[in-house]
Amino acid sequence: MPQTSLIDNPLLRVSRPVSACSRCRSAKVKCDGKLPACSACEKAGRANECSSASDQFARGKERSYVAALELRVEKLEKQVRYARERKASMALHEEDSLPTDVDRKDSMAAIRVAVQRKAVMKQEKADLDSLVSDFGLLSVDATSRDAEPSVSGGSAFAKLMAVSCYRHRLPEPRSNDLPSQQDAQRLVQYYMDNIYAMYPCLPEQTMWAVLGNMYPQGGIQQSLKFADYWLFWTVLAVASIAQSRGMGDPFYLDGVDFIARAVPYAERALAPGVRSTVPSLILLTQYAMYDPRHFDPWHCMGFTARVVIEMGLHQDPAPHDVKDKSDLEIRRKLFHCVYALDRTISMGHARALTFTDSTVDVGLPSSTELGRIPSISGHITGPQSNNPALHLFQLRKLQSGWYQALYQAGESVIADAQSYLWKNCHELREWAEQLPPTLPNEIRRAMDIELEWSYVYCLVYSPRAPHMTEYRQSLIFEHAVSFIEKIHEMVFETGQTPFTSYYDVMRVYFIGGQLISILRGAFELLVSGRPAALPHSDATGVPAPPIPHRFFQQQFEDNLQRSLKALRFVDETLGKFGERWEDALQLLNMFGQVSGEVRGLLEQRALQFGMGQGMQQLPMQQQQVM
Repeated sequence: MPQTSLIDNPLLRVSRPVSACSRCRSAKVKCDGKLPACSACEKAGRANECSSASDQFARGKERSYVAALELRVEKLEKQVRYARERKASMALHEEDSLPTDVDRKDSMAAIRVAVQRKAVMKQEKADLDSLVSDFGLLSVDATSRDAEPSVSGGSAFAKLMAVSCYRHRLPEPRSNDLPSQQDAQRLVQYYMDNIYAMYPCLPEQTMWAVLGNMYPQGGIQQSLKFADYWLFWTVLAVASIAQSRGMGDPFYLDGVDFIARAVPYAERALAPGVRSTVPSLILLTQYAMYDPRHFDPWHCMGFTARVVIEMGLHQDPAPHDVKDKSDLEIRRKLFHCVYALDRTISMGHARALTFTDSTVDVGLPSSTELGRIPSISGHITGPQSNNPALHLFQLRKLQSGWYQALYQAGESVIADAQSYLWKNCHELREWAEQLPPTLPNEIRRAMDIELEWSYVYCLVYSPRAPHMTEYRQSLIFEHAVSFIEKIHEMVFETGQTPFTSYYDVMRVYFIGGQLISILRGAFELLVSGRPAALPHSDATGVPAPPIPHRFFQQQFEDNLQRSLKALRFVDETLGKFGERWEDALQLLNMFGQVSGEVRGLLEQRALQFGMGQGMQQLPMQQQQVM
């Protein structure tokens, strides 16, 4: 559903009550508008006396908060239509309503005409601005439930999501029949073995129970909720589209078809105030990361994070309030899945995080022994280990810390910024060293690529750490080239992993741009292979991280060769991604434009000295510290 205008898709402000209750209004105290009784009346022991000042919320006529918003939306939509009709009518009869037969010599009459026309236009603009403002004052309360659904049977929350998150209309489902049970089981197992291993957003037995109810042994389907249908179809959609490698291949077409089968259940499945809504939104966000053509992952993530915050999942309950440890584990898994996705998407877009770390107080889920991992030991029937997810959560926590400090905390320079950068690099290295060797190969490869991307993102220029030393430039160069080589190998040699989403396209373009920038700023240093001077560090400072030393099995490659090959790898990787995401081809074209100057310098140097000169740099390269 494309966005057309601010009136059709207004920005929403939140957490403003519809109306104060009569008791708070008469006492002139703040009312939070909570239903069925506000907090002030509850504290005063007069919850049974709490009633709204308006007849709409009078005793005996209570309606849910979302239902009230729907009535307000309907009223405002009528006002918008009236304003547009009035505008068209005024444009049609402007010559009749304003004097036009003015003598040109009569300057005062001409001025009056201009002033009157300007006043009409100003009033019209004010009317439209007022309507947009009224829309903006509508609040989205994710913790209120629809006790009285609308006539259409859906929630205003789901409708707002549809307006914001749908980019292009989905095709009609190709069939109303269920896929074969074997195909459904295969897709669910693929999701559990791969996506679920990194984002355990729901109890594993829940998905298998839904699958069993969709294909009952006796042939009689069990009673299923709307959330169950949504869960079934979205899991199939994510599992299918995660295996797609080209636009229009069978996996892509099946994924789009499955999500189209899920959408009719969205208005009832995405119910505010219900915890099952959170994994439902997580699944939609995951799908959007693979299919940004039909869904906007940024807006999907925004809705998901808002629901989590308003449900209070960003804060662990007090220890004396924890009665069920398993429930606490579910809360923590839900929150950290949302946390990890939010950091992935926000950093990918280089935008502000949906919520900061200072507002969060949630412990990590309990660690379990690795035991058997599906990718190593084959199919297992019991619950899987969440350890891969724990490692991802820890990495996102590290990334979030320096991302906020370097890019989201103003432009004042950090005191001893160099030590701060070195400290972050050491933490990233320690995280990588504690990864267990038993991780599945695909997960390990994805973690390695994440690590190289994190090094570059942390070390590149920031207003809060603006001073670029030769050593820092060398580090950026090495990790950027390593990232490009690893993701190129993944795409062309070992095959894309289930974790390869549209955000990997953005990462390749970002790292390629940073490589161009660092080559442009330190061309002679990097191309010559001269070892950068080790920066000075006092007794209390953090030592600099070592510059990675690259060895090659067949032949030594100097930095000139590696630079040219890295730029070629960026082109090839974006071109390969272009078979899957059409935006990758636009980024490929843009990268060709921004890299033209540096490519020319590198090719000129290669022609001038010849590629064989790289063998003379071997002793100098060996001087670099591991």
